[in-house]
Amino acid sequence: MPIFRRGAGPHALAVAMSGIRMGERLLWIGARELPMLSAIAAKVGPMGVSGRVAAVAGNEAEADAARAAAARAGILADIEVASPSSLPFEADSFDLAIVAGPLRLVESLPAETRSALLGEAHRVLRRGGRMLLIERYGQPRLFGLMAPSDRTTASGQEAEASLQAAGFRPVRTLAQRQGLMFVEGLKRNL
Repeated sequence: MPIFRRGAGPHALAVAMSGIRMGERLLWIGARELPMLSAIAAKVGPMGVSGRVAAVAGNEAEADAARAAAARAGILADIEVASPSSLPFEADSFDLAIVAGPLRLVESLPAETRSALLGEAHRVLRRGGRMLLIERYGQPRLFGLMAPSDRTTASGQEAEASLQAAGFRPVRTLAQRQGLMFVEGLKRNL
């Protein structure tokens, strides 16, 4: 009996934590973590038949890289070049929006840009939709374990505060595992 199970892939945790289901509408903001995007987007199902995958890149080079990653993974996705602070989508268009990148990704943005990005994500999410921030805080060690540092905890608190300031409620850090931190905010049904 093998010790390690094959088939889950390196992004199995991110896919599970995203909670994405077939038929949902996914928006990926930024052209980072493209293999992770492909793994999560594969759960949505065939575009036009089931769900929808869209991504926003900051420039044409990033958009081309995202298109190539989607093609390699066999994912159909609408890749748009736009500023994350002015998303080219109608209100209530998506079930889940994701921003993924290095530790303190959202906090590293100027306050005005961060506010505009999260405000736009809030606008394009349907009521009851979710915003998920996925940040890398280091490389996992033996058996995928790595203890988060004080810096990681502070980043999670800052990410939560940023989501709350954009109108997401409730907001919570879902997990800090395998070198990834997941912070989620919900768009209320009110």
